Amino acid sequence: LWSLAVSPGATRLVSGSANASIGIYKCYTAQERKAIAGEETAVQQETTPNQGLWKCVGRLPQAHQSEVLSVSYAPAKAGHGRFASCGDSLQIYREALESTSDHPLFALEVSSTRLNLNSVQWHPRDGSLLATAGDDGRVRVWTYGKIANAALSTTLK
Repeated sequence: LWSLAVSPGATRLVSGSANASIGIYKCYTAQERKAIAGEETAVQQETTPNQGLWKCVGRLPQAHQSEVLSVSYAPAKAGHGRFASCGDSLQIYREALESTSDHPLFALEVSSTRLNLNSVQWHPRDGSLLATAGDDGRVRVWTYGKIANAALSTTLK
């Protein structure tokens, strides 16, 4: 795994990895954990009975052409279930309406042209702005537009 990002409500986590996939995890409460726990977590439950459990509930295989170096959840203001990922390009995913917490479904909303990006981060309050840093030494500030699902880029030196 290369990167982790927690959703604004702290109930979901996404991961970016070297195998070009994005993992999607759900945070189960301590009560839910007891209900879903199998034999493999029985010992762990005895030592940490009041803690929740993060469990992988979905995966976006081959989300990129190469490793996913960074992931970032959008602030709640940007809309439910939106996150960005980068590696060989910048991609923005949004959770589908028919998605459930145990079986999440995400669709690719926007994908940039090929860039070698190392990091992505949403603005903490403004859901239309995010920044990336790349191999070329540039920081790019992106304005995400809901109209026509377009992402526009401004390069800063």
